[in-house]
Amino acid sequence: MKYMLLLRFENNTGPAEGTPEFDAEMAQWGEVMGELGKSGAMIAAHGLDTEATATTLRVRNDEALVSDGPFAETKESFFSYIIIDVPDLDTALEWAKKMPNVTYGSVEIRPLSAHEQDA
Repeated sequence: MKYMLLLRFENNTGPAEGTPEFDAEMAQWGEVMGELGKSGAMIAAHGLDTEATATTLRVRNDEALVSDGPFAETKESFFSYIIIDVPDLDTALEWAKKMPNVTYGSVEIRPLSAHEQDA
């Protein structure tokens, strides 16, 4: 079963870049991502740029409306995603528990739809 782990953090939480705490967390990320890769469960993973770089498109009454930023204001921001292929939700939850941001943010575990999209 394929799951997407949607990694979030609450704005202005987590260790600040350039601090020893940040460096320690980056080492944790390296360990867990290395473990995930070696397990064969990881299909894809990628970080996202900040919300300040986002562009949102809506079409209303056949008119394209383009705006800067995300489509909704929220206290939490997505910063990365990981797609895994594991036997069940319990296994996906075990991987999610290992993500360093789970102590100050969240990991949403969502099954991928059975309806594959053509490339």
